[in-house]
Order: sequence, then C-alpha cells, then structure tokens
Amino acid sequence: MHFAFDHIVHFIENPEEAIRTLKSKGIHAVEGGAHKNRPTYNVLSHFDLSYIEYLGTSDRQALEEMEHPQHSMIQTIMKKGFQEGFVRFIIRTDNIEAAAQRFSDKGLTVNGPVYLSREQPDGSLLEWQLLFIGDEKDELELPYFIQWNESDEERKKALTEREMIVSHPAEASFSHINIAVNDLERTVDKWSDLLGLETEEPYVDEELQATCQKLLLSGGDIVFCSPLGAGVVSEALEQQGEAPFQVNLSSKEIADLFEFSGGRYQIKRNAK
Repeated sequence: MHFAFDHIVHFIENPEEAIRTLKSKGIHAVEGGAHKNRPTYNVLSHFDLSYIEYLGTSDRQALEEMEHPQHSMIQTIMKKGFQEGFVRFIIRTDNIEAAAQRFSDKGLTVNGPVYLSREQPDGSLLEWQLLFIGDEKDELELPYFIQWNESDEERKKALTEREMIVSHPAEASFSHINIAVNDLERTVDKWSDLLGLETEEPYVDEELQATCQKLLLSGGDIVFCSPLGAGVVSEALEQQGEAPFQVNLSSKEIADLFEFSGGRYQIKRNAK
C-alpha cells in the first residue's frame, strides 16, 4: 500500500477567479468540471499529479439539504459556514481497501470507500473512490484518501493530453503544505504513526513565528507548525482552528507571497 500527496482543496466563492489570479503569478489553472449528482464544480492547478482544487458550489441550499458521508469534505465546508480558504487535503493510495482496514485497526472512524465521478469539460467521465476517516478526540481533521480508476501513468498521460499538466510560465512545482496545530510533538507522533511517514527534526520558522516539523510524503510534504508567539500561525489558529493555512510552491522564475479568497500562498525561488 502506497501513500502520496494528491491535492488540497481551497473552497472559493468563484473558482473562475483562481484562474485569473494564478495566471498573474505565472501559474496555470483550468476548469475541472462539475461533479455528478452534487452541485459543486472546480478549477484545478496541476503540478504533475499533485494539484490544488478550487472548489465552488452552484447551489448552496441544495448542497446543504443533501446527505454527506461522515467526516467528508462537504461536511467540513458546511461546518465552517462556507468560509473561503483551505479545507482539507487528500492522500492518494493504490489500495483503498487496505487503507480502510489499517485505519479501522487503529481505532478510527472509517466511512467508505465511496464511489464518485465528475464530468470533464470534454464530456468524458472521471471516476474515483474516496475514504473518509475521523478521530472524534481531535480538533484537527484527518486527510481523506482517494484511489483513482486509472494508474498514475495513465492519469499523467491523460492530464498532459488535456493540457491540465503543463509547464507553468513561472516553472513552478509543488513543495508542501503548512498546518497550524497547538501541540506539535503530539500531532507529529500521531500522524507519522497513522500514515507510516518519516519525519525531519523540528525547526524554528522566524517568518511564521512558529516551531515547525516536516512529515515526508511523496508528491508534497506535510509541515505542522505551532506558534511561538503572535504571528501567522497564532493568527491562523485564532481564525480557523487547527487546519491547513499555507500552500508552498518552488519556482525557477519568481519569489512571491500572496493571499486570495482566504488562502495564503508562498512561492520560493530555487536555484536555476
């Protein structure tokens, strides 16, 4: 059973705005399509197979009236009052049934796998399975898990042919996400055990005014941060509780730090 970073969801009132905003930063994003049997649609920005999903709803009232699996993305969005910003992130697996058994054995609430699909702009149907897991004792929501109906190689080929995976003008690549937490050591110990991931040593991030520690995950690392004092992380905890607060990219062309629609993005220039 293999785990890899798949994508992070940024809930946004008008996903089309993400295309214009990211274009101004040299980042390519395209319309993803509408979800089948659910009033949601998205815009996607791919960095190889890792991507950012800008999710919006076409009928909020209808979405609220539908039933949703426990610990699902939509439940999180509704619980936050449809507040714009990062919601959850998703881990890809090649054996979702084995993942379900792993988390059940560790005493977590497990829902799924659930079959879902989305009609793409060209009319083709994209299909996948989702697994939702939860721990009622923690404020920080766990990621959920996806298994696509195609292999990584098949998906990359198809996404490249549809010009969803392209070379960004800024030559950007996905680096990691930051998650604000209150208890760094306990959170890192728990998540590294659940996911079977290696960790790096804790370090102080002066810009974030936080102590941070990285979990190494193929496709995009997970960096947990606990505040040292007033700053970005303490503000994130105050405003949204324990949750992702920053997406980090690397670029050969630009360095930038910007916010839009409740999300904070940092692009760091790397050596050419």
